[in-house]
Amino acid sequence: MDTLQNMRVFVRVVEAGSFTAAAQSLNSTTGAMSRAVSELEAHLRTRLLNRSTRRLALTTAGERYLQRCQQILADVDTAEEEASCAHERPSGALRMHSFASIGQHYVLPAISRYRTLYPEVTVELTLSQRMPDLFEGSADVAVIGASTLPDSDLVSLPLGTTFSILCASPAYVRAHGAPQKPADLARHECLILHTPAFSPHEWVLDGPNGSEMMEVNGPVQVNIAESLIAAIREGMGIGMVPLYSAISGLRDGTLVRVLPEHTAQKMNVYALYPSRKFIDAKTRTWVEFLRTHLPEVIARDEALLADVGLNTGDGVMPAGVSGVGDIAAQ
Repeated sequence: MDTLQNMRVFVRVVEAGSFTAAAQSLNSTTGAMSRAVSELEAHLRTRLLNRSTRRLALTTAGERYLQRCQQILADVDTAEEEASCAHERPSGALRMHSFASIGQHYVLPAISRYRTLYPEVTVELTLSQRMPDLFEGSADVAVIGASTLPDSDLVSLPLGTTFSILCASPAYVRAHGAPQKPADLARHECLILHTPAFSPHEWVLDGPNGSEMMEVNGPVQVNIAESLIAAIREGMGIGMVPLYSAISGLRDGTLVRVLPEHTAQKMNVYALYPSRKFIDAKTRTWVEFLRTHLPEVIARDEALLADVGLNTGDGVMPAGVSGVGDIAAQ
């Protein structure tokens, strides 16, 4: 028995004043209207209508039940309208998940710009180094970085590609010198960043001689790029830093790039969400916004890196080291 539909029939019969009039308004038959009300009464074990050949009359129980049905049906109609509008107008809470560093450097600034376009959307952003289970409903969309994605039923949208570079502090370079080739890293303190995307103790450097793999270890290991940068600034050693995390330090001179002809850990940035079917407006517009916004930001970071020069405070850096000149704010 379709209780909700039978409730609609019951309310329509009372409002129309007869089974026949109700049947005409619902494009049905008088018999179907009568059966629906009878099924409802049998289900409730209560008579709702007193019937005669000339008129219908609500029982006392029917009067109370009518009021409840009208409220319930109004709530159902409102819920359906709101759900339908969710596919048309971006509003409500958008639950996001992101890896921590990508979230701080890419997602949060993007949220600020997105909400100027869609102010009715509120955002709940969770930052962690763990992949969320989007099918559990803990988030509507995730933004992650990975070299490749495992097979899954998630929809994945590539948003761009970035990479990591090797950085040290100016004080460390003055005290220990800069490596001139990847093999020289064996004589340096290498700081380790644990991420879900790469093996932390294998540094694969891409440069003029192709790819070179170095086994590294070091006195400090962290799992967040910002913590790695803090350790580098303290002069603890050389670290492999995602470009988006390194740019600020390169610009203000607290970081210098070592082995500047080499990059590492090429990484794709993806937006992930559970389904293409019935995707709501806030998720759809957020993903569309990222698809246009994030490649621009990644390109900006690469342009800033291309402006790295050989001049810092005293105008000279050792070979194998690159600092940042006077870069105009982007």
